[in-house]
Amino acid sequence: MILVNLDVMMARRKISAGDLAERVGITPANLSILKNNKAKAIRFSTLEALCAALDCQPADLLQYTPDDKTE
Repeated sequence: MILVNLDVMMARRKISAGDLAERVGITPANLSILKNNKAKAIRFSTLEALCAALDCQPADLLQYTPDDKTE
């Protein structure tokens, strides 16, 4: 599973969801989907814009965690 640590970076940069959504060019609703780990995918252009707005690397926003499910 991939976790999006957007809320951590937003807190570190002291930026609100509304401000970040405006800077990135996405709706607050779509930012909320990302922030709450409900997204199934993210465009590289959106990831790039998030990294630029938050002055961070993709690894600062995305974290891989193995699923707890056993096959």
